Amino acid sequence: MYQKLALIIITIIFTASSLSKSHAFNFPLAKYKHIHQYVKHYRHSDLNQAQWNNIQQQTEWPRRAGLQVLNHRGKFYLLGGRQPLLEQRFPNESILFGDVWMSDDKGSSWQHILNTDDQSHWPARAYFKAVSKGKYMYVIGGQNFKPACVIEGIPDNSPACPQVIPKSEFFNDVWRSKDGIQWKKMTVNAPWQGRAGLMVEVLRGRLYVFGGSKNDDSAIVDGAPQREYFNDVWSSSNGKHWRKESDAPWPKRAGGATLTRNGYIYMLGGEFGFLPDEMGKLPYLNDVWKTRNGRKWIKVTDAAQWSARPGHQCGVMYQKIVCFGGFGLPFNPTKVWVSESGKNWKSLSTGAWGAMFSEFNPVLGSEQIKYDFDIVEYKDYRTGKQSIFTFGGDREVFFLPPPLEGVISLEQYNFDRVDNDVWQFGFEE
Repeated sequence: MYQKLALIIITIIFTASSLSKSHAFNFPLAKYKHIHQYVKHYRHSDLNQAQWNNIQQQTEWPRRAGLQVLNHRGKFYLLGGRQPLLEQRFPNESILFGDVWMSDDKGSSWQHILNTDDQSHWPARAYFKAVSKGKYMYVIGGQNFKPACVIEGIPDNSPACPQVIPKSEFFNDVWRSKDGIQWKKMTVNAPWQGRAGLMVEVLRGRLYVFGGSKNDDSAIVDGAPQREYFNDVWSSSNGKHWRKESDAPWPKRAGGATLTRNGYIYMLGGEFGFLPDEMGKLPYLNDVWKTRNGRKWIKVTDAAQWSARPGHQCGVMYQKIVCFGGFGLPFNPTKVWVSESGKNWKSLSTGAWGAMFSEFNPVLGSEQIKYDFDIVEYKDYRTGKQSIFTFGGDREVFFLPPPLEGVISLEQYNFDRVDNDVWQFGFEE
């Protein structure tokens, strides 16, 4: 089929060239450049032929989850995130990062360009968002895992403190930078509530913030206030002045995946809780919605073919939506799913990060699957090649595998299950 298509194109170009020389008509080079790009798209329409390539297994930046990475003016910038402590005083106690790393070779090597310093720029955080818009990159929202004594007035590091608990700050600040080094605070208190697991996209020159949650969840931390989820939608041209677009029709949530495609923002899946209810039902979603302006939302599907989940990522390759990764119980989902429209989905023959999988054995390959990682869509405009890069992420679990109960602590087991690797999903040259 490819050979026939190539023969047709060669014939068109030869004919056009001949006619152009005889001044019959002008057939500009841009016309068959367009055809050439179509051939590339056609050749790469079967993403089953795409491959996972491990660019770095352990990078220069420390292991982390809840990080953000963006492609800003041809360079990759990695920001923030969390790394679990080996000895924890409360669940998820972590080192928080407020650093910036830069790569100008598509993730093969990294330069540390900004240290964590809460006084000089945005405070350290995880589960925030960073996006590129024009000449600026933006940092928006998120949370820390600030420790506090259960008894107010006693320092968390005092021997008099009987129990240390998390008292996270949930940010509603916005910062921007041209180079990842010098940051300007656009607002410390946007009109939307502070939140983590929020969703942010850029469309037609505006920033859109929607969804997310606040409060350290009582399902994880005893005595914590009820976690609150959001479905409000806000937009801004500069990160300083915001207007509310809507309270969206979709269920409140955090941890959904988002992307932009053909003039729409897409939102896919997410969570409205952490653990199953008394009936064993998981508080996870696999619906798909899209909008052009944040006000009117179109439901693409109530339930995609992939399992409901948070912490996954979705990107665009060759005009197809590609989703993978995420948190699942009892096992993280292994498959990569592809859709032309977001409504009907097919799984690829190879799992995420090259994991093997089996319809009859859901455990197979699940150990490789991450959640709370980040991705960058990449397109080489010289060659037309498109790919998705992944960075870091989390493979921590809530419960020890039965053979390890009593042998190792949950903190010890989880300590090495946060990554600092870089992968590329795409086609070989």
